[in-house]
Amino acid sequence: MKKKKIAYISVAVVAALVLLTFGAGWFMLDYALKPDEGRRDTTAFYKQMRQEYPWTTPWLDSLKHAGALRDTFITTLGGERHHALFVRNPRSMGRTAILVHGYKDCSIRMLPIASIYERMGYNILLPDLHAHGLSDGNDIQMGWKDRKDIIRWIYVARGMFRSTTYQPRMVLHGVSMGAATVMNVSGENLPDGICCFVEDCGFTSVWDEFSRQLGDQFHLPDFPVLHVASLLCKLRYGWTFGEASPLSQLGKQHTPMFYIHGTSDDYVPSAMVLPLYNMNPAYENKADKTLRYNDIWLTPGCAHAKSYHDYPYEYERKVRNFVSKHVGM
Repeated sequence: MKKKKIAYISVAVVAALVLLTFGAGWFMLDYALKPDEGRRDTTAFYKQMRQEYPWTTPWLDSLKHAGALRDTFITTLGGERHHALFVRNPRSMGRTAILVHGYKDCSIRMLPIASIYERMGYNILLPDLHAHGLSDGNDIQMGWKDRKDIIRWIYVARGMFRSTTYQPRMVLHGVSMGAATVMNVSGENLPDGICCFVEDCGFTSVWDEFSRQLGDQFHLPDFPVLHVASLLCKLRYGWTFGEASPLSQLGKQHTPMFYIHGTSDDYVPSAMVLPLYNMNPAYENKADKTLRYNDIWLTPGCAHAKSYHDYPYEYERKVRNFVSKHVGM
């Protein structure tokens, strides 16, 4: 009788631990991938952007006054509507910049960087990622499934900015989760005209980033919560934290890539940029088929996603030099 009682207690304890672990994994998944309730509040995003980047206000006001900053929507294969802002540039000569925002941000937050490309003469397309801004969706995709949406936007941009004189030439530039997105895109089969990428403070994989946040915010090890949350993500959304890996995507081909990361970034640790760079340190020069080293810039003292804010002139100069080298003038 005593042995049975011990067995029942043991089973109950194990069952409770399993339920507790799955509950913690479910909580983590919702905590990480649930969209922000205020994601459609464009007024708040514009206000925040103007406060953080006041030097962009005259440019933004001029765009709005001229009606040059416009909206467009596409319908996904799943029937959801995705939104983007765009600006046509009469000096583009076929050049377009697709700019991708970060976690729980939206297209509006990329307007300061868009001003760089507008001054360079580029058309600009700023998508709202799935479940961000004015785009539909109930789950944040952490740049993984987003890569397919951005490839769709590439084709939209080719049609939207079509020129009878010039061939399309594009740069993809992302910040934070947007940087992870463009790195994920770089590993796919892409249409002609994708010339280069700029990744600003992207992470190596969703697993690595969530592991960091699990430790920093909740002081928990990876096992078992992260493993369970990843399994639940596979069951609910069709992908795991481990497979969502910009690091792996970079290893698929040699790609012109500019790597930017703040040295004081403690959200996506600055140490992540080194394995990313080492996975794709060079690209093949089309003219002579030789390998050339990619650019990397560690911005001194910068926190997460603050490189342009803290070093606006240097940031623009370096981006101009890199992009012009690959896209052309």
